[in-house]
Amino acid sequence: MRLFINFSELLGQDVVDVHNRRVGALQDISMHSNDEVFPRAGSFIVRKGFGRPLYAEIPPGDVQDITDKIELKIDRRTIKFQRQLLPCEFSLCRHILDQQVVDTNDQKVVRVNDVHLLHVDNQLYLAHVDVGLRGLIRRLGWTRFVDGCVRLCAPDSSYLQQDEFISWKNVHVLAAGRTTNVIRSDVARKKLARIPAAELADIMEDLNVFEKLSLFKTFNADMQRRIFADMTPQEKGELADHLTDEEAESLLENIPADEATDLLHSLSKEKALQLMRYMHSETSKKLRRLLGFAQDSAGGLMTTEYLSVGEEARVKDAVQKLKENADYLGNIFFVYIVDPQNRLVGMTSLRRFINEDPERPLLETCYPKEIFVRTDDGVEEVALLLEKYKFSSIPVLSDDGVLQGVITIDDILEVLISLAWKKYKDQL
Repeated sequence: MRLFINFSELLGQDVVDVHNRRVGALQDISMHSNDEVFPRAGSFIVRKGFGRPLYAEIPPGDVQDITDKIELKIDRRTIKFQRQLLPCEFSLCRHILDQQVVDTNDQKVVRVNDVHLLHVDNQLYLAHVDVGLRGLIRRLGWTRFVDGCVRLCAPDSSYLQQDEFISWKNVHVLAAGRTTNVIRSDVARKKLARIPAAELADIMEDLNVFEKLSLFKTFNADMQRRIFADMTPQEKGELADHLTDEEAESLLENIPADEATDLLHSLSKEKALQLMRYMHSETSKKLRRLLGFAQDSAGGLMTTEYLSVGEEARVKDAVQKLKENADYLGNIFFVYIVDPQNRLVGMTSLRRFINEDPERPLLETCYPKEIFVRTDDGVEEVALLLEKYKFSSIPVLSDDGVLQGVITIDDILEVLISLAWKKYKDQL
């Protein structure tokens, strides 16, 4: 028996019993993952009949040989057929073939055209998925014809010399047959988690909403937050629409407040209010306040997450604050100094105090001029100030000088790019 077998070569093959009498044809192979790197076959699924077919599941241990047909060790009279298949963890036909998968090694989305099985000690293991053209040609039964044509026209073609296999341990299946049952491999998930969030967001651009959802759900809260920040507004809204209320609430609790506000704005009023009822009271209160501002105003663009210290703070206190918030996703280069009523007293940046005496009062390192915007200022005013002073963020104050939040340069760029694109499309 061959060491490696292509699954497409087994599909539809005759299954015969120990007396060489036909039992049926191979319909599928069910697999057991059991958290193994390479899942093993659970049973050969055999079909007989056409109008109202019957199915039987035969353990690999009852298979004698696999050549041009599948030979069994048992008599066909001992095989029990039934109308419906029993549920299984996953099967090659229903859950792997033609599915979109993430190649965690090359960080790209590919389609499975065939499956490469390893045969060892009378057991079959899922070794590779074939994502190449050759695998698709094999599935269609055109191998002899196409190979002959290629040898005639381009004998040195890479098509003839190498298959495009991906090891199963480097594969993450996005959506198993469009169901909620996503096939997981711990090895693949760990490799997936090492891909930068921005690149994962790029990968997700090429997926439909079901595949986006299944991939997104495999990540922990921190990775979800990072990926979500790099998605387009349309993708964010689409994803949120397909999350359960509990999942959407968890996401809103973990992403920056300005991102959460933008997301809520993109949803229907009923959906937004429903989600906010699930949230912790403090988060809900903060988001309700942000939702009260116009989307294109400073108040609507700002985030309420920023680094601040009291008036008595020294340089060492600011440095300690930065260390404590090393994983903070927002802007950590600016520190805001506030009084007990949270009124802005001054602002400084890492560049201005990092080399100063640790005991020096932080107020002495502040910018000489207070630069800020009000909550009802427009996008253009914010953009002009950021460009004029070359700041990466700017504080947003209420009319009585209380620090409400900050706006970062990326928030403004996102809005300006969106406006520019809209004007460009209107001119077409």
